[in-house]
Amino acid sequence: MTSSRKYLLTGAVVLIAVIAVLLKYWDYVVNPWTRDGQVRAEVIQITPRVSGPIVELPMEDNQLVKAGTLLFQIDPRTFAATLAQARAQYDSARDNYVALDKQVEAEMAQVEVSRAEVTQAESMIKEVNAEISKNTAEYKRQQEMLTQEATSRKAMERAEANYKVALQKKQEAQAGLVQAKASLAQSEAALSKARASRGAEGDANAVIREAQAAVEQAELNLEFTRVRAPVDGYVTNLNLRLGSQAVANQPALALVDKASFWVHGYFRETMIADVNPGDRAIVTLMTYPDRPVEGRVDSIGWGISQSDGSTGHDLLPTVSPRSRFTSCTIWSPKPGRITTGG
Repeated sequence: MTSSRKYLLTGAVVLIAVIAVLLKYWDYVVNPWTRDGQVRAEVIQITPRVSGPIVELPMEDNQLVKAGTLLFQIDPRTFAATLAQARAQYDSARDNYVALDKQVEAEMAQVEVSRAEVTQAESMIKEVNAEISKNTAEYKRQQEMLTQEATSRKAMERAEANYKVALQKKQEAQAGLVQAKASLAQSEAALSKARASRGAEGDANAVIREAQAAVEQAELNLEFTRVRAPVDGYVTNLNLRLGSQAVANQPALALVDKASFWVHGYFRETMIADVNPGDRAIVTLMTYPDRPVEGRVDSIGWGISQSDGSTGHDLLPTVSPRSRFTSCTIWSPKPGRITTGG
């Protein structure tokens, strides 16, 4: 009886072990896993927009900073002086514009005066023509009457004199019209020149816009002396010191985006046939083996860079696998949650 119990107990243990192995294998087949994974994050290269010595450095290496936190400040004095100069030049441009605009107004008034003179000269010619017509008729009448001895020679000579005076007035009026028109042309030319010197009116004026743009650029450069964190993240590998020279458009430090962590998981090709974006995934980090992190599959990579016989310059991830793997790229929409491939 005791022997039978031993056999039954042994058989049960073996059966349980077999079932456990089968379940483990089934779990391995249904839920593929890998030890080949990397935690990744977006690294932002903090690059100053202006050059100058660093005069303020309130942060430390590996410090967590919030978006908008001052990372460092470049000496602002030079840029403040440039801004003051740009503002002074803008004020000068405005004053010069006002003076030129007044000149345009004066030339416009002169054009109106010249036009009035032309109109007056034309009216004078009309009046003189009417007077000439009247005096011509009177002169002819006096000549006819003189031949008929119906008038005196003195009256005829007076009519002739009036006629000649009217002709002289017409010549003077015509000369005055020519002079008025010349004056009008000169005034219009001066007006055109004044308008050209002034440029467009108001805020559309090129000189004012250029001066305003210089002020805005100077304001931006002064603002750029205060370099702030664009996102929440960790300052990494800080090598700056007070007095260090920051160079425009050259990275000064790295900031790891706190909200951008994800995991690259590398699996055998035979294990990803049933893996799809959106599948649930569990990540166990070596640092915290007892605190698994849940995530979701974001996407499955279409290829990797072969290290054997290829250059690796095709912008694909380079993997040194023990067997054939496929790259799986995952991302996390919330800080603190890491997603992985499955």
